[in-house]
Amino acid sequence: MFDRLARSWRLAKASAAVLRQDQQLVLFPLVSLAALLVVVAAFAAPVIGLGVLDGLHGERLSALHYAVAFLFYFCQYFVIFFFNAALVGAAMIRLDGGTPTVGAGLRIAASKAGTIAGYALIAATVGMVLRMIQERVGFIGRIIVGLLGVGWTIATYLVVPVLVAEDVGPIEAVKESAGLLKKTWGENVIGQVGLGAVFGLLFVAVLLCGAALTTLAFMTHSIALIVAALVTTLLALGITALVQSALAGIYSAALYRYATTGEGMPGFDAAALKLAFAPK
Repeated sequence: MFDRLARSWRLAKASAAVLRQDQQLVLFPLVSLAALLVVVAAFAAPVIGLGVLDGLHGERLSALHYAVAFLFYFCQYFVIFFFNAALVGAAMIRLDGGTPTVGAGLRIAASKAGTIAGYALIAATVGMVLRMIQERVGFIGRIIVGLLGVGWTIATYLVVPVLVAEDVGPIEAVKESAGLLKKTWGENVIGQVGLGAVFGLLFVAVLLCGAALTTLAFMTHSIALIVAALVTTLLALGITALVQSALAGIYSAALYRYATTGEGMPGFDAAALKLAFAPK
């Protein structure tokens, strides 16, 4: 356990070193979040409208619910994958010895917009199918569906780097991602530790510090201090999440480079990358 956490910490530090060189990379998850909020706002009105009409048109309305949900999934995934592609593209420029810019990352993502849309369509379809199955099965079925979802997440972990680096379609990218994982880390990988373990601890630390700060603020009976403590805690959580997203993009780019070359990169230990996925 401690060895795995130590490897995760080394990989997190290597990713953070890239982010320190190119701090503008954090703008990609920030803009992605803003775009996702726009998507949510755009779908809020039709969803509320369907809720008001619920029960009036039976099966037709149920089909409309699924259609709206599918379109929401598609838009959401497209935004996420687009800005992830921009982040990964910029990170690859740095890993290859270049100097990335926000514009360069966005141009890379824009050049792959059609392929990204195709992958978003696939991801939305898988998400909807899993959701529909989950709504119709019992407790054991939900566990099975959850495991299928985890398997899909692992198999597609390298799809975005593949889309960025290779001239392939979305289906080929999914196959290539699964193939790289199988070739590099074996057939029975169960999960990626990477940054998750490190940032899990960081989130807990931020929450504990925020709780302590808020408790002290409540003891003063000052509304201003209480509000300041809550806002500070929320900002700290938000910044931590943005940094994690930026480092995750850098990390996935490094994993792709290792999977395709078998070699480490400056700051990234090949031995740690080799153990990024744990065998069953």
